[in-house]
Amino acid sequence: MNSMKRIRIEKVTLNIGTTTDKEKLERAAKLLEKISGRKPIITKTRKRNTFGIARGRPIGVKITLRGKAAEEMLMSVLKSVKNTLKSSQINGGNFSIGVKEYIDLPGVKYDPNIGVLGFDCCVTLERPGYRVKKRKIKTARIGKRHLITKEETIEWVKALGVKIVD
Repeated sequence: MNSMKRIRIEKVTLNIGTTTDKEKLERAAKLLEKISGRKPIITKTRKRNTFGIARGRPIGVKITLRGKAAEEMLMSVLKSVKNTLKSSQINGGNFSIGVKEYIDLPGVKYDPNIGVLGFDCCVTLERPGYRVKKRKIKTARIGKRHLITKEETIEWVKALGVKIVD
Protein backbone atom coordinates (compact mmCIF):
# COMPACT_ATOMS: atom_id res chain seq x y z
CA MET A 1 0.00 0.00 0.00
CA ASN A 2 1.15 3.52 -0.80
CA SER A 3 2.38 5.17 2.41
CA MET A 4 0.68 8.45 1.45
CA LYS A 5 -2.69 6.65 1.34
CA ARG A 6 -2.43 5.29 4.90
CA ILE A 7 -5.24 6.58 7.14
CA ARG A 8 -4.52 7.73 10.70
CA ILE A 9 -6.27 9.57 13.53
CA GLU A 10 -5.85 13.33 13.36
CA LYS A 11 -7.82 14.13 16.53
CA VAL A 12 -10.51 12.98 18.92
CA THR A 13 -12.82 15.67 20.27
CA LEU A 14 -14.92 15.13 23.41
CA ASN A 15 -17.86 17.51 23.72
CA ILE A 16 -20.64 18.15 26.24
CA GLY A 17 -23.38 20.68 25.45
CA THR A 18 -24.93 22.26 28.55
CA THR A 19 -26.98 25.22 27.22
CA THR A 20 -26.96 28.06 29.77
CA ASP A 21 -26.93 25.96 32.96
CA LYS A 22 -23.76 27.08 34.80
CA GLU A 23 -23.87 24.26 37.36
CA LYS A 24 -24.05 21.64 34.61
CA LEU A 25 -21.22 23.44 32.79
CA GLU A 26 -18.97 23.12 35.86
CA ARG A 27 -19.88 19.44 36.30
CA ALA A 28 -19.19 18.80 32.60
CA ALA A 29 -15.78 20.48 32.88
CA LYS A 30 -14.93 18.29 35.89
CA LEU A 31 -16.01 15.19 33.98
CA LEU A 32 -13.89 15.90 30.90
CA GLU A 33 -10.89 16.70 33.08
CA LYS A 34 -11.41 13.43 35.00
CA ILE A 35 -11.71 11.35 31.82
CA SER A 36 -8.83 12.88 29.84
CA GLY A 37 -6.54 14.40 32.47
CA ARG A 38 -6.49 17.72 30.59
CA LYS A 39 -8.17 21.08 31.12
CA PRO A 40 -11.30 21.54 28.98
CA ILE A 41 -12.16 24.61 26.89
CA ILE A 42 -15.49 26.39 27.38
CA THR A 43 -17.36 26.82 24.09
CA LYS A 44 -19.39 29.99 23.58
CA THR A 45 -22.16 31.05 21.23
CA ARG A 46 -21.01 32.84 18.09
CA LYS A 47 -24.21 34.79 17.50
CA ARG A 48 -27.70 35.06 18.93
CA ASN A 49 -29.61 31.92 18.06
CA THR A 50 -33.27 30.95 17.79
CA PHE A 51 -33.33 29.79 21.41
CA GLY A 52 -32.64 33.35 22.58
CA ILE A 53 -29.12 32.78 23.85
CA ALA A 54 -27.04 35.93 23.39
CA ARG A 55 -23.66 36.07 21.67
CA GLY A 56 -20.63 35.07 23.76
CA ARG A 57 -22.50 33.00 26.38
CA PRO A 58 -21.00 29.66 27.49
CA ILE A 59 -22.95 26.68 26.14
CA GLY A 60 -20.63 23.71 26.58
CA VAL A 61 -17.15 22.29 27.10
CA LYS A 62 -14.79 20.36 24.86
CA ILE A 63 -11.37 18.74 24.78
CA THR A 64 -9.28 17.87 21.73
CA LEU A 65 -6.91 14.91 22.02
CA ARG A 66 -4.18 14.04 19.55
CA GLY A 67 -1.60 11.26 19.20
CA LYS A 68 -1.44 8.43 21.73
CA ALA A 69 -4.04 10.01 24.04
CA ALA A 70 -6.51 10.15 21.12
CA GLU A 71 -5.98 6.47 20.30
CA GLU A 72 -6.47 5.39 23.92
CA MET A 73 -9.64 7.47 24.30
CA LEU A 74 -11.07 6.09 21.05
CA MET A 75 -10.49 2.51 22.16
CA SER A 76 -12.16 3.06 25.56
CA VAL A 77 -15.14 4.81 23.93
CA LEU A 78 -15.52 1.96 21.44
CA LYS A 79 -15.54 -0.54 24.34
CA SER A 80 -18.28 1.48 26.05
CA VAL A 81 -20.55 1.15 22.99
CA LYS A 82 -19.73 -2.57 22.67
CA ASN A 83 -17.72 -2.10 19.43
CA THR A 84 -20.78 -1.32 17.29
CA LEU A 85 -21.50 1.71 15.14
CA LYS A 86 -24.31 2.60 12.77
CA SER A 87 -23.35 3.45 9.22
CA SER A 88 -25.20 6.77 9.66
CA GLN A 89 -22.62 7.77 12.30
CA ILE A 90 -19.84 7.57 9.70
CA ASN A 91 -19.02 10.25 7.15
CA GLY A 92 -16.06 10.65 4.80
CA GLY A 93 -13.06 10.89 7.11
CA ASN A 94 -15.10 11.45 10.29
CA PHE A 95 -17.31 9.52 12.65
CA SER A 96 -19.10 10.34 15.88
CA ILE A 97 -20.05 8.26 18.89
CA GLY A 98 -22.47 9.26 21.64
CA VAL A 99 -21.78 7.91 25.14
CA LYS A 100 -24.98 8.02 27.23
CA GLU A 101 -23.28 7.84 30.64
CA TYR A 102 -19.62 8.33 31.45
CA ILE A 103 -19.69 5.34 33.82
CA ASP A 104 -19.94 3.13 30.71
CA LEU A 105 -16.24 3.83 30.04
CA PRO A 106 -13.97 1.06 31.34
CA GLY A 107 -12.22 1.98 34.58
CA VAL A 108 -14.30 5.10 35.33
CA LYS A 109 -16.25 5.12 38.58
CA TYR A 110 -19.36 7.14 39.43
CA ASP A 111 -18.66 10.48 41.10
CA PRO A 112 -21.58 11.99 43.09
CA ASN A 113 -20.18 15.50 42.56
CA ILE A 114 -20.55 15.10 38.79
CA GLY A 115 -23.78 13.08 38.66
CA VAL A 116 -24.86 11.32 35.48
CA LEU A 117 -23.65 12.94 32.25
CA GLY A 118 -23.07 11.77 28.72
CA PHE A 119 -20.81 13.16 26.02
CA ASP A 120 -20.08 13.07 22.31
CA CYS A 121 -16.86 11.72 20.86
CA CYS A 122 -15.99 12.92 17.36
CA VAL A 123 -13.07 11.30 15.52
CA THR A 124 -11.34 13.02 12.59
CA LEU A 125 -9.16 10.95 10.28
CA GLU A 126 -6.44 12.16 7.92
CA ARG A 127 -3.78 11.01 5.49
CA PRO A 128 -0.19 12.19 5.21
CA GLY A 129 -0.16 15.43 3.24
CA TYR A 130 -3.30 16.90 4.83
CA ARG A 131 -1.27 19.74 6.34
CA VAL A 132 -1.27 21.26 2.85
CA LYS A 133 -5.02 21.74 3.27
CA LYS A 134 -4.44 23.83 6.42
CA ARG A 135 -2.17 26.38 4.77
CA LYS A 136 -3.26 29.99 4.49
CA ILE A 137 -2.48 30.02 0.77
CA LYS A 138 -5.68 30.05 -1.29
CA THR A 139 -4.25 27.78 -3.99
CA ALA A 140 -3.24 25.03 -1.53
CA ARG A 141 -5.61 22.11 -2.14
CA ILE A 142 -5.49 18.36 -2.06
CA GLY A 143 -6.79 16.24 -4.91
CA LYS A 144 -10.13 14.41 -4.84
CA ARG A 145 -8.40 11.03 -4.94
CA HIS A 146 -6.56 11.88 -1.71
CA LEU A 147 -9.75 12.63 0.24
CA ILE A 148 -11.05 9.91 2.55
CA THR A 149 -14.36 8.41 1.38
CA LYS A 150 -17.10 6.95 3.56
CA GLU A 151 -16.25 3.43 2.34
CA GLU A 152 -12.57 3.87 3.31
CA THR A 153 -13.62 5.17 6.73
CA ILE A 154 -15.86 2.12 7.24
CA GLU A 155 -12.98 -0.23 6.27
CA TRP A 156 -10.63 1.58 8.69
CA VAL A 157 -13.17 1.28 11.53
CA LYS A 158 -13.75 -2.41 10.76
CA ALA A 159 -9.99 -2.99 11.02
CA LEU A 160 -10.28 -1.90 14.68
CA GLY A 161 -12.73 -4.76 15.26
CA VAL A 162 -15.88 -2.64 15.18
CA LYS A 163 -19.15 -4.07 13.84
CA ILE A 164 -21.09 -1.79 11.48
CA VAL A 165 -24.91 -2.09 11.59
CA ASP A 166 -27.32 -0.42 9.17
